[in-house]
Amino acid sequence: MTAPLLKVDDLHVRIGARDRQVHAVRGISFEIARGETLSIVGESGCGKSMTSLAVMGLLPRTARRESHGISIDGARIDGLSDRAMSDLRGLKLAMIFQEPMTALNPVYTIGNQLEEAYRRHNPAAARGDARARAVYLLEKVGITAASERLNQYPHQLSGGLRQRVMIAMALMCGPDLIIADEPTTALDVTIQAQILRLLRDLQTEFNLSILLITHDLGIVARTADKVAVMYAGEFVETGTAREVFNAPAHPYTRGLLAAIPVPGKTERGGKLAAIPGTVPSLTDHLEGCSFFGRCSRAVPDCALGHVALTEPSAGRAWRCRRPYLEEAAHQGGALS
Repeated sequence: MTAPLLKVDDLHVRIGARDRQVHAVRGISFEIARGETLSIVGESGCGKSMTSLAVMGLLPRTARRESHGISIDGARIDGLSDRAMSDLRGLKLAMIFQEPMTALNPVYTIGNQLEEAYRRHNPAAARGDARARAVYLLEKVGITAASERLNQYPHQLSGGLRQRVMIAMALMCGPDLIIADEPTTALDVTIQAQILRLLRDLQTEFNLSILLITHDLGIVARTADKVAVMYAGEFVETGTAREVFNAPAHPYTRGLLAAIPVPGKTERGGKLAAIPGTVPSLTDHLEGCSFFGRCSRAVPDCALGHVALTEPSAGRAWRCRRPYLEEAAHQGGALS
């Protein structure tokens, strides 16, 4: 069996002082193979972005990361110094942020920022080499007149073009893994589709692995090989995209899927389904199932003791005492 490109084992992230901690990520484990896309999906406040920042080594100073290991190509990276981690970012793993206008420096030209990213990891490279790489990648991500764009500033580009620049910047040093944190949230629907199609094409061409962070299950259905549904800092269901969409086991997953408008099935002008309540406070010690207070299938036993993930079978697992599995198996699903 081929070793995974990225392996994360029992990751925890805690933020704040010991007497008032937010336990943002609570013991999650996952793997991503080379050329594969794993999507972590869930509502805001479930710990998705903290997971991506923990992998990148970009957590805020008040956060503490603990794990049994985070490795790239079999090499542990969770114990690296800030300097060593900085050397790794760009070369082995890179990140596409949610809002490119805040990720790009407004006082430097696009060319300055792309070339700096390249020369940071290739100090012996000539300036012309860095510029040629920047033009090449801007063209790859679909930006016309790439040479002229290098002299422009971020505010002179549209949101879609800025996001394409962010993708080009992530690729400047040829990383193996791209972490895309809500990469299309700030874009309109038409541009979203273009960016997603671009990411798929680049993934195929460069054999990239992608960790996609999103709350949009429509995006997941079109892009992901595997899915991890995250709630209150932990994974409540994992599996292939087909398994999770066609036979969702956890009530939270079912609730997320029910909220997606389906052409021809969703009544025009009607209300979409919604999950009542909110994500529980992650400063509290959670007893029993974290979804207990919002679950229509909950019974008193659900509030007692820790609810563990079922033993994964080829990655398929769920954290529920009353899964929907039998019903889902007879209904067909979104990706059939």
